[in-house]
Amino acid sequence: MRARQLEVFCAIMREGSLTGAAQALNTSQPALSQLLRHAEDELGFNLFKRVKGRLVPTPDAHEIYPEADRLFQDLAALRRRTHDLKAGRRGLVRMAASAPPAMSVVPQALTLFRAQHPEIIVRSQIAPLDTLTSMLLHGDANLALCMSSERFAGLHSERLGQVGFVCLMPDTHPLACMEGPIGFADIQDEALIAYRQATLPGRLLAQKAQRENTRYLPEIEIDMSISAFSFVQAGLGVAIVDALLPWKSFSGVKARPFAPDLVLPMSLLTHAERELSVAEGLMRDSLRQACAQNIP
Repeated sequence: MRARQLEVFCAIMREGSLTGAAQALNTSQPALSQLLRHAEDELGFNLFKRVKGRLVPTPDAHEIYPEADRLFQDLAALRRRTHDLKAGRRGLVRMAASAPPAMSVVPQALTLFRAQHPEIIVRSQIAPLDTLTSMLLHGDANLALCMSSERFAGLHSERLGQVGFVCLMPDTHPLACMEGPIGFADIQDEALIAYRQATLPGRLLAQKAQRENTRYLPEIEIDMSISAFSFVQAGLGVAIVDALLPWKSFSGVKARPFAPDLVLPMSLLTHAERELSVAEGLMRDSLRQACAQNIP
């Protein structure tokens, strides 16, 4: 029995008449009669007897109706589900981000997203760049936000903006009151907390120092900017970190602009061959919007 035939059979059983079923399904009686005949022909037995102008269910109809009704309800639920998915009212978004965007851009994007799509479930994870690419390639995430301009095999990269650097120091440090941006010359006598040179920020900073004929030798090396906070707060030195995190909300430290000509790219990674779901496409739009509002 086909889906439309199943719907007609269940409607007649519920309504008790062809007229009632036609009204319930918003169609004509002749159309329903034809569908019913085709269903009976395919089944090889009658579902109803015509008694004094009424349709009376046969024993076979009573036998199959409970299962037919369950199937019809499942089919109706599936239709509602697919309609909601298409309209962006249901779905699951699996995304991941490196720490700085996960603590700044992602919350803002989620605020925008949840205001418009409260029924969609979002699974968000924080991971380093190499883990992000692995998650995308293996289907554990379909959206990943990171600070990198690198091209990865099998992945598509969309640049959403760029982020500068700041010098992070205790709020009682003499440089905290300094006017204008800070450069390497200002922190040569300071214990430096900064990125490993194996990272993209570390390479950019090392190249900048080389151009200025100065040194880039962090005494404490970091991979993620957030890890510098506790070191600076403890008075272990000053840090050069990305400007993406909301450093103004961190107590006990002051963030000053550092080397305005240095920028980190903000990129959105997706699988090159795997199409995004409607829900994931909507989340991508929210990430784009959040980046446009908060970074150049």
